[in-house]
Amino acid sequence: MEKFESDGVTRDPSYGEDDQVIVDIDHPSSSIAIMMSQNLIMSDKCCIFRVPPILRRHRESAYIPNAFSIGPWHRNLPLMESTEKIKLKYLEGLLSRESKSGVTLKELYDSTKEIEKEARSCYAEPIDDAEEDFVRILVIDGCFLIELFRKDQDSGLREDDDPIFNMACMMQYLYHDLILVENQIPWLVLEHLFNKTSAKQSTQAEEKTLAQLALQFFDNTFSFNQPNTDILYDGKKHLLDLLRYWLTQSSGNDDVGSTWEPIPSATDLVDAGIKFKVGDSKERSLLDIKFNINDGSLEIPSLLIQETTEVVIRNLISYEQCSPQCTDRITSYVVLLDSLINTTKDMDILTSSRIIINWLNPEEAMQFFNKLYHDACLKTYYYQKLHQDVNKYYQHRWPRWRALLMRNYFGTPWAIVSIIAAATLLILAVVQTIFGIMN
Repeated sequence: MEKFESDGVTRDPSYGEDDQVIVDIDHPSSSIAIMMSQNLIMSDKCCIFRVPPILRRHRESAYIPNAFSIGPWHRNLPLMESTEKIKLKYLEGLLSRESKSGVTLKELYDSTKEIEKEARSCYAEPIDDAEEDFVRILVIDGCFLIELFRKDQDSGLREDDDPIFNMACMMQYLYHDLILVENQIPWLVLEHLFNKTSAKQSTQAEEKTLAQLALQFFDNTFSFNQPNTDILYDGKKHLLDLLRYWLTQSSGNDDVGSTWEPIPSATDLVDAGIKFKVGDSKERSLLDIKFNINDGSLEIPSLLIQETTEVVIRNLISYEQCSPQCTDRITSYVVLLDSLINTTKDMDILTSSRIIINWLNPEEAMQFFNKLYHDACLKTYYYQKLHQDVNKYYQHRWPRWRALLMRNYFGTPWAIVSIIAAATLLILAVVQTIFGIMN
C-alpha cells in the first residue's frame, strides 16, 4: 500500500479524511506541531508574572528581592539563605502557640497540598519544583507572612530576640521585597493558612482580617496618614494586588480616554493662576485628583517619596502591564505627575504645597517621575477630563493676568505698601488738580 508524506505527517491514501494520521517526529515541522498542541492561552487565574525585559532594563534592582524570597522564583539567590532560617523561626513560633488549639505542621502541609494545583496555576510561567517542594515553599513563606503581620499588629507576640523587629534594616528589606511582582505567593494560600491558624493568635480581643493586617504593615508606604483598612478585598490574588486594590477602590476618576492633550507643568500652571492644594488622603484615594474650574484649584492628595516608593510604583506599573485584568490607573497617575514635574522648580511648588513629601533631593525626585513609566503602554488614560478642564482654564487670559498682577505687584508687603502709596499720591494729585481748576 502506497503512503505519502507532507510536512512531517504520514497519510495512507486509502484512509478517509477523518482517519488518524501519524506524526513523523524526525521531520522539522513536527516540533512546530507539538508546540501548537500546547495550551498557549494564559489562564484567567494567572496573577504572578515575570517582569518583561523592556521594563526590567530601566532598573533591574527594583524587581529583585534584597533578602527575603517569597514563592519559588527567587529561591536560589545567595542572599536568601540566611533569611530562610528566620522564616523557620517564625513558623516554629506560630506552631508553638497553635499546639494549644491542635493545629499541626502536618495538617497545614496536607491541607495546603489540596490547593497546590490551583496555586500553581496562578504563576504565568512553569514552576520547576515538584509538588512536595512547592507545597513546602507555600507553607513556610505563607506562615512567615502571617506571623509577620500579626507581630507587627501585636507587639505582645514578639520574642525578646526577634530577628526582624529588633533590626531596622530587616524591616526596610521587607518593605522592598514583599511588594515585588515576581516575589509573591497566591492570596488563596495566605488566606487558607490564616484561617487555619486564626484561633487565639492575638492577645487583642478580636483579630483583624488578613487584608487589614497586611495594609497596616504597609501603612507608611505612600503617606504618613493611616490608611483606611476597612475594605473588603475581593481580588484575592496577592499582596501587590491588595495594595493596588486599596489605591484604586475609592478613586473617582472614571473619565477615561485613549488620547489626551498634554498638560502644562506646575510652574506654568501657577503662572496661569492655578492654585495647588493638598487633598485629604485619609478620606480619598491617592489617585483621586480633582480640578475645580470655578476657582482654578488643583487638589492632589499627599504622596510620600522615600527609598521604596520607586520600587512599589515600578512593580505596580509592571503588574498593570502584564495582567489582562488590570486597568491603567497607576500608570495614568504616574503620567499625570510626570506632566506636572519637569524641573526642580516644579518639584518645589508641589513640595511647598505639601502635595509631595520628599525624602530625596529635588533633582532625584524630579528624575524619579520622569523615568517611571518608560516603555509602558497606556491603553486608557484616567485623567482625560481633568486635562481638558485644566487646559481650558489655562488658556483664559484673565486668570493669567490676575496671577501676574498678584506676583509682580502684590507678592510682598513692601510691594503692597508701595502700590497703596502710589495710588494715594495719584488720588491727591488728581484732587489737587480739580481744586486748582475750580479756583
